[in-house]
Amino acid sequence: MTLSGRHSARAWTLSALALAYPPALTAHSASDAYLTLTKETAASPGKVAIHGQWDIALRDLDFVLKLDTNGDGRITWGEVHRHAAAIESYAYQHLKFDGGPGNACAAKPRRQMIDDHADGAYAALIFDVVCTTSPQKLTMSYDLFFAIDPSHRGIFVMNTGGGVATALLAPDNPKIELVL
Repeated sequence: MTLSGRHSARAWTLSALALAYPPALTAHSASDAYLTLTKETAASPGKVAIHGQWDIALRDLDFVLKLDTNGDGRITWGEVHRHAAAIESYAYQHLKFDGGPGNACAAKPRRQMIDDHADGAYAALIFDVVCTTSPQKLTMSYDLFFAIDPSHRGIFVMNTGGGVATALLAPDNPKIELVL
């Protein structure tokens, strides 16, 4: 597995910090997930395609779903694969999209992978946002782990082709409106 550019820069920065301050960074890792949406204009006029990748720390999913089936303290690909449906079901319960009145939207899962981050392995959920009609605006609601860990944060990036927008999703900021 290779790290993308955004992960490489973050990995380098976190690695440098870990060498400078090892006790502070190894004592506890924050609960973070990384959610990226990419808007693409489809071939037909007025149509928009939205693709997503949601990286969720396996250690956080293990806390909720008990992925480490054999209890050896390591989560293997086999264990993740055996729990893929549970991971998908749990995650997508906590991510909702709304295209406005009469425009139902949902995350349509495409596949799962594992992505390496500086602080460990993450389940990478690849999906499309599918709406009844192409929305002008999209409201996204996110509440992953908020009920069990109020310090959890969702780090959100929206690529629109014409620019990049970011947001920090937290219990006091669980919903954002995206203008497409």
